[in-house]
Amino acid sequence: MGYRFRFYRKDLPGIPDLVLPKLKLALFVHGCFWHQHKGCAKSKRPTTNEAFWNNKLSANIERDDRVQSELSTAGWRVHIIWECETKDKSKLSIALQDAISSIADH
Repeated sequence: MGYRFRFYRKDLPGIPDLVLPKLKLALFVHGCFWHQHKGCAKSKRPTTNEAFWNNKLSANIERDDRVQSELSTAGWRVHIIWECETKDKSKLSIALQDAISSIADH
């Protein structure tokens, strides 16, 4: 797509997977299970050891919210690419174009 990017900027909250510095866009690629992608079949919580999994997955969601808030406060736009979107190249391309065009619209 022609944009300059960096992987895993450790100086940013949450260490985003991809960063487009010129656009101030932080992209995270989240696993549907680990980050509980709403409405995705892969986000089903285990029925064994429920207390452990509920605590673990809820903590992940809370951390994601905190990181997104910290990045937004610092002037960054945040976009999540879900694991299930990466399986289909056309869906992935659309997700990336949506993330970038949302910045161009502002």
